[in-house]
Order: sequence, then C-alpha cells, then structure tokens
Amino acid sequence: MKITIQKKYLSEQAEQFIRTRAGYAHIHSHHTDQDSFVLRLTRDHYPRLHMYIKDLGEKVEFNLHLDQKQASYQGNHMHNAEYDGAVVEREIARLKNLLRQNVPTSAAFSGQNISDANTETKIGQGTYPMGDATVPKKSLFRKIFNF
Repeated sequence: MKITIQKKYLSEQAEQFIRTRAGYAHIHSHHTDQDSFVLRLTRDHYPRLHMYIKDLGEKVEFNLHLDQKQASYQGNHMHNAEYDGAVVEREIARLKNLLRQNVPTSAAFSGQNISDANTETKIGQGTYPMGDATVPKKSLFRKIFNF
C-alpha cells in the first residue's frame, strides 16, 4: 500500500519522520543498492513491515508491504511480501494518524494534502481505526512447543 503526502506538510525529512516518529530502522540492501526501512513485528527478523520512500518532487510516497519470510529458494534475493491485509492496513492507519498530526488544522487541512495512492482516499475526510500494528508475541514456552 502507498501513502502520498505533499512535502510541505512534513515537519522533517521523510526518512527522519519514518525513523523517529514511526519507529522504523534504516536498512541498505547490498543486492539492490537501495535504502529502505523496516519495523519488526516480533523478536525474529521476519515477519516485518518494509517501507520504501520515493521522492516525487513536491510530494513523497511511502510504499509499505509486509515481509512474511526470507526467500527459501536458491538464486533469488526477493522475499514473500503482502501488500494488503489486516496488518498492513493497521500500519497504514497508524502512519496516517502520525502524518495527520503534522498537517496544520487551518484551511490547508481540507483533505487535499495526504492521500492513499491505492484508493485516493484523503486523510482528513474521515477517521481511521488505530488498532495494534503488531503481531502478538509468543512466550518462550509457546515457541518451544510450537503452539
């Protein structure tokens, strides 16, 4: 899923926003030579939320997906990803709420400033459920006995 916002409504650089306010960690892929950001959902490396940020001139695009696991087949560096679903939707709602906090409450907040690129639904024209964007953690006992 993608969120697009005009840069003038961000109080900081997009990369700084996603790290400091949203809690993502910066990673650099040596395979693709791309920078991206991840938010772990458990103590393990996977599953995790994976974010790419794209500069569109006056706007910035946040592209989010859920990495379920690392590729399990040889010769491929890609992963199994989900671009929608409950976890991704909850995280998009959380990010929209964080972005909404940066938008002035004046007339500029008419719903024209932040949009969901998939549906073009404007932030400010409705409410979004917050929900918990994390997968419940398993206890050590449940991990050992796999239930």
